[in-house]
Amino acid sequence: MENLSETTPYSFTVPTRNEVAPDNQALFDNLQKALGFVPNLYATIGYSEHGLSRYLAYQNAKSSLSNREKEAVNLVVSQINGCVYCQSAHTVLGKMNGFTDEQILDLRRGQSDNPKLNALVELAAEITETRGNASPDKVGSFLAQGYTKGHLVDVILQVSEKTAMNYLHNLTQIPVDFPLAPALS
Repeated sequence: MENLSETTPYSFTVPTRNEVAPDNQALFDNLQKALGFVPNLYATIGYSEHGLSRYLAYQNAKSSLSNREKEAVNLVVSQINGCVYCQSAHTVLGKMNGFTDEQILDLRRGQSDNPKLNALVELAAEITETRGNASPDKVGSFLAQGYTKGHLVDVILQVSEKTAMNYLHNLTQIPVDFPLAPALS
């Protein structure tokens, strides 16, 4: 992928704490305390005076999906959207949620050897690829695995949350500050 600064009349750098609004500075402090650093993509949201608080509230809202299920969705969506930043970040988070390296690669490919998780990632992949026009077969397979219509809504919300971050990185191309996810073969 071309470097944004080479192809456009603008470029993005990661703003420092002192370059963002006071409310965002407090959020930077909270992220620093909780994570030990402020991830570059979160810092980049700090360009918007209200964007970081809005995004964090959305990301941290209650969901019927487990953290593992959310990470599975995050991995496949980030792969489809070609976001190396989110592929890398969610590889780390996937491991923290108990996935092996091979399971993470499979999830990025839109598959799992667990039938329930497979139905989830296949649906999330199709929702992403078709901009929400998933086939009745994929939705039916998802529901047949014990998921509900409420879960379906939460999958769509998870896809949208991750797509926003994918698009932000794809546009800004700010540096990845996680170990790089391996390319799929």
